[in-house]
Amino acid sequence: MAISSIKKIRLKKLEAIKAAGQNPYPAKTNRTHTVEEALLQFERLSRSETPIFLAGRVVSIREHGGSTFIHFEDGKGRMQAYFKEDKLGKNNYKLFLDNFDIGDIVEIGGVLFETKRGEKTIEASSYRMLTKALLPLPEKWHGLQDVEERFRKRYLDLIMNPEVREKFLMRSRIVEELRNAFNSAGFMEVETPILQPIPGGALAKPFKTHLNALNLDLYLRVAPELYLKRLLVGGFEKVYEIGRCFRNEGMDKHHNPDFTMLELYWSYQNRDGLMDFIEDVFQELLKKTKGSTRLSYQGNDIDFKKPWEKITFAALLKKYAEVDIDKASNAELAATAKKLKIKIGKNIERCKLMDEIYKETCRPKMIKPIFMIDHPAEMAILSKPKADDPKKADRFQLVVGGIELINGFSELNDPLEQERRFKQAKIENERKDKDFLEALQYGMPPAAGLGMGIDRLVALLTDSHSLRDVILFPTMRPRK
Repeated sequence: MAISSIKKIRLKKLEAIKAAGQNPYPAKTNRTHTVEEALLQFERLSRSETPIFLAGRVVSIREHGGSTFIHFEDGKGRMQAYFKEDKLGKNNYKLFLDNFDIGDIVEIGGVLFETKRGEKTIEASSYRMLTKALLPLPEKWHGLQDVEERFRKRYLDLIMNPEVREKFLMRSRIVEELRNAFNSAGFMEVETPILQPIPGGALAKPFKTHLNALNLDLYLRVAPELYLKRLLVGGFEKVYEIGRCFRNEGMDKHHNPDFTMLELYWSYQNRDGLMDFIEDVFQELLKKTKGSTRLSYQGNDIDFKKPWEKITFAALLKKYAEVDIDKASNAELAATAKKLKIKIGKNIERCKLMDEIYKETCRPKMIKPIFMIDHPAEMAILSKPKADDPKKADRFQLVVGGIELINGFSELNDPLEQERRFKQAKIENERKDKDFLEALQYGMPPAAGLGMGIDRLVALLTDSHSLRDVILFPTMRPRK
């Protein structure tokens, strides 16, 4: 039957419910227990025959003459309800049978009992419509041809697929445990502007908007980094922020235009101390969310047991791309890129060339937790140089399962060097944060910081192929 025809039938049922004196969309419910609570307290409640009220969405209806069984779900579980004509009365039972459908949200009052088959059930002595659904739920959601409909209509995806709900419950748990870890370590959670006058902190292409009240162009932040460092100047020693960032760039399984970033900064700490800290945080995070320091991701068994391997950027490229970046000329790097069929522009910078070669040859092979360290200095203009080798940045990246999870370094706090770096990198004048450079002149303590992609972390911990699986409402191309 066509959706439009089903809707017409349900609209008639809606009117019938109203005609019977019921409000099909009441504001108040009488619910006394969630399904989870009712099941946990089942023995006590069923023995005492205490009437309770449950509520949830109808997911199945089975009629047997003068009795009907339904299953319904709330946000905490699923349960069976038993509707009996003798118990409810002929007219009341008929009203239910004729006008209630799969997808409706109902309230059921009654006592708990266990069927002969051992199923925990509530016997309805009363019922009430809480929300009449005018459109039917998909019967065979997994059989839909357009799989992108799951992301476009996430609400249906959540209704029909319990494993999808579990992923987002896990996402919430992961963020909660990260907060617990940082708060316990003495970090303070803060909030910095999302609308920024300068798109600083990363070289990504920003989204631009306009503030009418001040006649001012503003940008959705690409990163909160430079504001968080201002807080170190102001005297806060350990800060972090979890929030949305926006980059007007490509989309793929590891990128979405708006995404959740965790950034953390720690005064009087350096890169190596931060790597040790992150190892410890991950041990606890995995134990509390997964029950083990091992997990499976896309067919790979990954063990997060300490210590994690550390390997230099140069060693990685020598191992997998057979390129010695300390000796190779730009022309040789370009030739390697061409051989690998990497599309590059005519005037591509050396650091971009190296990064593209790394992404093509090294990153897919980095499955176990690996700290990639000692990048060429030009690849990290906000990082301190290594004390024993100024041509290298005191930087690290954590890569797991071929995913870049964390980027961090010992923060550059020399204002003159930072300004020189901006000029050398040819940062456009409108993107040069002069206030940040001035803040550095007042003195920022030595510090280490990092950025972590929360969506990527959740994808890893839930064995999800794409970020779209772990972002409730990912960016989608409009339907034609």
